Amino acid sequence: MGRVKDCGDTLRFSWPGVYFEGRFRGTGVGVVLDCAAADYDVQVDGAAAATLVTPGATTYWITGLRDGEHAVRVVKRNDTPGETSAFGGFVAAPGGAVLRRPAPRERQIEFIGDSITVGYGNVPHTGACDPEQVKRNTNSDVSHGALTARRLGADYQINGFSGFGLVRNVAGICPGLTYRTYYDRALLNVDGDVWENPGTWRPQIVVVNLRSNDFSDLAPGESWTPEGLAAAYRTAYYAFLRTLRTRYGPGTSLVAVGFDRNAEHVRQVVDARNDAGDSGLHYWPLDLSGLDLLGCDGHTSARDDRLIADRLVPFLRSLRAGW
Repeated sequence: MGRVKDCGDTLRFSWPGVYFEGRFRGTGVGVVLDCAAADYDVQVDGAAAATLVTPGATTYWITGLRDGEHAVRVVKRNDTPGETSAFGGFVAAPGGAVLRRPAPRERQIEFIGDSITVGYGNVPHTGACDPEQVKRNTNSDVSHGALTARRLGADYQINGFSGFGLVRNVAGICPGLTYRTYYDRALLNVDGDVWENPGTWRPQIVVVNLRSNDFSDLAPGESWTPEGLAAAYRTAYYAFLRTLRTRYGPGTSLVAVGFDRNAEHVRQVVDARNDAGDSGLHYWPLDLSGLDLLGCDGHTSARDDRLIADRLVPFLRSLRAGW
């Protein structure tokens, strides 16, 4: 589940939180990966079995299981937009067999955002967060999006890109490139790449949280004025939400997240879209009370992600009858 490119013998991917689930019979299972950039968690029957740190090209084996049927899940923990990863499937230990894949869940949620959506540096840690520490301590599988989706029994995509906004990026990095440059891609580091929806991705809910980087402190040489930046952001956000509505249709609930002093810009765009007839777009003010923000560089911690999920789940349930 996630944006993958089917290359025949492998599935290639770049976004964080991409996961693969399977079933097998026997006493062990191998996970075929080719990735020297990202980290992965492997779970068997719902329990943690291994964490693979930049595993490279390998078949990693989980052995010594009781002989019988088991479920296996492998999930990409962190965001590595400059790299492409590859998954080559599951293989059974001698005497066992890979079984028919699990049925996809009927519910689907897409999470669109930046580092907060990724789960940037959310795992408990000590010391400074240098780039390597950020990688090791980022776990999208315990981000608020992943937790929310699992509580609602939904499959999900975490289409998060740390540091990027709708019209500008944190500290003014990569001028001319924004989140919108990459949103349609499966492989983020391949210019012009376009993810081809196999027709199975029809999310009933899309949660959008894009704002923090746009309004981060301006860097020397940036020519934005506060008024010009706010106007450009609102225009881009309006157009982005309109694109999502066109893509997913009127039956999908769109949720625009707002918090901090710039939340009013999000609210204004939601009001404008509602006035234009999009009644399926909803504003959700993220309550920051009680958050410790002990993730790397002042980001949300895994504890915070649990609190955010506690607050988001009932709101999403209110949008969809029967959820």
